[in-house]
Amino acid sequence: MQKRMMITGAGSGLGREIALRWAREGWQLALADVNEQGLAETLKLVRTAGGDGFTMRCDVRDYSQLTAVAQACEERLGGLDVLVNNAGVAAGGFFDDLSLEDWDWQLSINLMGVIKGCKAFLPLLLKSQGKIINIASMAALMQGPAMSNYNVAKAGVVALSESLLAELKSEKVDVHVVCPSFFQTNLLDSFRGPTPAMKQQVGKLLEGSPITAVDIADYIYQEVDKGAFMILPHEEGRMAWKIKQQNPEVIYDQMAQMAGRMRSKLSAS
Repeated sequence: MQKRMMITGAGSGLGREIALRWAREGWQLALADVNEQGLAETLKLVRTAGGDGFTMRCDVRDYSQLTAVAQACEERLGGLDVLVNNAGVAAGGFFDDLSLEDWDWQLSINLMGVIKGCKAFLPLLLKSQGKIINIASMAALMQGPAMSNYNVAKAGVVALSESLLAELKSEKVDVHVVCPSFFQTNLLDSFRGPTPAMKQQVGKLLEGSPITAVDIADYIYQEVDKGAFMILPHEEGRMAWKIKQQNPEVIYDQMAQMAGRMRSKLSAS
């Protein structure tokens, strides 16, 4: 029975809730994050929930830190069965306002962090014939306005996951990619963008969501158990994706209208 999981971004939000969902099944968890205080809190909650494990500070931009966590998994857990690449940061702003530094920061964490995670832990997963769970976003599929660097990073995570799905099937390593819409989380703590008004708009979307990180973690658990590749936790996200697959022009028009409304609000603020 598979019982060992590593999660990046486990110090809060969705990463913490994924840890707690699997902890309830008695899993051993390697918890990684740059937020050491958050990690300590997650581990305490994990133990209360029925799991156990260890924490390590890890910045996913640094490959050597990821390989150190992989080594710790081998030494302390005897290997690994499931890798969850969850660490991520929020960003927003119209393309003409985003700096190249904004792009580098976003891609280095949300895309390259996932690539490096897969690279560092794949040897362990090949041994255990385990699973990779990459956390992307509906932004990867719908490309909303004023978040092009976030959209591109998350679309890259979907493309990577599709590539690994094909390549690793014969190696008996399962791959899953999760694309949540906006949900109640602390993602805004890491928000980076050229205009404060953009952060407020994203904040309203997060607060208005009917779904929490707890709901999403439970949905992921169920869908991974079923063997689903693309996991879309939000009902409206599943509907929007279906429409885009059948008639993409409808979605493009909606996004253009949304961009117009956003520009008007920003110029009025």
